[in-house]
Amino acid sequence: MLRDITYPPSGEYRTGSDWEPIMLHMDALLESNKLDLLLGYFSSSAISVLSLGFAKFLSHNGQVRIIVNNILSEKDKEAILKGQTTSETAYNFTSDEIKRLKVSLDEYGRHFFECLAWLISSKKIIIKSIKPKADRGISHYKSGIFSDGTNQVKFKSSCNFTASGLLENLEELSIRCSWESQGDIHAINDYQLYFENIFAERADFVEYVPIEEVEVAIRNEFGSKDLHELLIQEEQLSRKKRDKADKANVKKAFERANATLEKFLSEPRFPYPSGARDYQFDAYQNWVGNGYKGIFAMATGTGKTITSLNCVLKEYQKNPEKIYRAVILVPTISLVEQWVKEAHSFNFNVVIQVSSKNEWKPEMDNMLTAMRFGVNQSFVIICTYTTFYREHFQAYFRRLPSDTILIADEGHNIASPKVLEKLPDVHLVKLIGLSATPKRIYDPEGTTAMERFFHDREPYTYSFSMERAIEEGVLCKYRYFPHLVSLTQTELDEYIEISKKLAKLYDFDRNDTKKSDATEKLLLARKRVIQKAVNKLALTQSILGEHFAEYGNLKYSFVYVPEGFAANDGEILVENTEDLRLINQYTQAIGGISPKILVGQFTGATTDRGEILRQFQSGELHVLASMKCLDEGVDIPRAELAVFCSSTGNPRQFIQRRGRVLRNHADKHLATIHDLVVAPDLMGTVNEETFKMERNLVKKELERVAYFAFMSINQHFTLKALEELSTAYELNLFTIHQELLAQ
Repeated sequence: MLRDITYPPSGEYRTGSDWEPIMLHMDALLESNKLDLLLGYFSSSAISVLSLGFAKFLSHNGQVRIIVNNILSEKDKEAILKGQTTSETAYNFTSDEIKRLKVSLDEYGRHFFECLAWLISSKKIIIKSIKPKADRGISHYKSGIFSDGTNQVKFKSSCNFTASGLLENLEELSIRCSWESQGDIHAINDYQLYFENIFAERADFVEYVPIEEVEVAIRNEFGSKDLHELLIQEEQLSRKKRDKADKANVKKAFERANATLEKFLSEPRFPYPSGARDYQFDAYQNWVGNGYKGIFAMATGTGKTITSLNCVLKEYQKNPEKIYRAVILVPTISLVEQWVKEAHSFNFNVVIQVSSKNEWKPEMDNMLTAMRFGVNQSFVIICTYTTFYREHFQAYFRRLPSDTILIADEGHNIASPKVLEKLPDVHLVKLIGLSATPKRIYDPEGTTAMERFFHDREPYTYSFSMERAIEEGVLCKYRYFPHLVSLTQTELDEYIEISKKLAKLYDFDRNDTKKSDATEKLLLARKRVIQKAVNKLALTQSILGEHFAEYGNLKYSFVYVPEGFAANDGEILVENTEDLRLINQYTQAIGGISPKILVGQFTGATTDRGEILRQFQSGELHVLASMKCLDEGVDIPRAELAVFCSSTGNPRQFIQRRGRVLRNHADKHLATIHDLVVAPDLMGTVNEETFKMERNLVKKELERVAYFAFMSINQHFTLKALEELSTAYELNLFTIHQELLAQ
């Protein structure tokens, strides 16, 4: 905070004294998040001189507003124009990026000016140029005000905000602090009003000059010494910085700034300068209030990962020894890697990856040995569920401190049989379960076990529904288009034959199938018919082809391909021939729309998943085809168009899949979902009893449709598209939706 800085008792800084003017700028930048500068001549070389302070200032989500005169160096003018004419979005700094920022700002070469342009484009630096309205003279202010959100320090200086002004000239500077006296408060308030009047372009005594119209200072063509300050070269700046740093008091200021920045870079903190969102803070408070136990039932895309790591951060900040300890369980190796990235974004630097892919035992041995000898250790262990229940990991797990936080990502997995066996022996007392869908469909016993382990039940410790997420803009709005898919005659015959066998096992009193191995086999066989319906492929190609014809590209599209293998020549199922996989058929069909379309696959066999996702995010790869690999936790950075070809009766799958598409992106304002719905035309082939069975199965399919349709912005399309089907089976989507809400 600004009040923590040591200032000269006189409030005066002077060159050659113990209080050099540069010391105020360096110290105050480290403690501020806002800086307003009312200047005459300005050179970005001053930012380079103060790169240490500016790096930390910007990491606090700091913003600089600068009013300058109408003369700039050529390089500064180019950088400002570039920044003002690009549409790059604001950037959130992580610790590694702060280091790179500091290096770029210190360089004062090509990277420096690229960085300056980016800071301007992302509104971290806002520059306006003015001159007197009478067109005589120039703006010649040399003042500003630092703010940390609570306190302010106003300064008035003799020096320009240039490298020479800070490093070379004989200058003086005086300050007024908002906590000193009523007179200082009045002076600061008056200054703020004056600055705002000019910055808001309300001042009638100045003319506002577009940056493209400012004059460029050219060496040897201006007589003013001040103008030469704008023309400093890289080698001159380097020498001047070195000479200034040799002065003992200035050297201490720079060392202090460097130490402050290094300490800041080494401490865990929330990864975004804006801080945790209100709902993330509420989730933490609720978790603490529930005895440090509970389930976070949060819609896919609402930031479950960030919310839970914020709990680890809050516990670290409360810990007098400044120790963080967490074990995070995840379903897949891909998610291990994703959580590692998120943990590092919080600056949790001690992260151990535990999976079949990693050599983790030496790290665990070293950490636990140090703890046995009384050395406090911070750690975040990220472990797959498959490794968690194995004894070679359990032997280490049992030795972890009891206050270690256990986070179960996709927490419904914790009720899987082998993991469930280990839960009674878990000694950790701080527990968080994360899931968009905590209820284990078709497994009420598993749901009960999960809720018992986390000491929670509906409405859960914290809930954040998809409806709320869309309404509050956490997820984007979407359009939903269901498409009815018909079976071929061969598929229909097979479907009817299976249905006849199922009818013999159907409990018409309960209006449900009787549970038995025979029933399960028949249901799976019929599901395969639905999943692999041949007409899905042509319809998918048609949908994407129409989109390509309309927009000229298929960037940011992904396709959930039916799960399973294709039939060789339509008769024999060949399960071990990779070339016959359905995903290959779909990939080839999509690529066949146009040679301009680049299609990638994201499957269990994909080895370079991170690179595939990077290419998809950048638009180098246009379409991503997947089966189940994107169901749990994998972040699809910028999906705008999705085609769901894989019929699924599991609400968890389709809720998660929808969440993949609805994640926000700065350049994305609306998502589109196409859903292929298979409803065999059985009219005339069913009797009164089998009609009940088919109606029940169609209703299950329409439950997915209702989930999707009633949160879309075009629900009327769904109602119209499925009106005939709903009428034929005496179903009503409104009624189905209400039943779902009541569950």
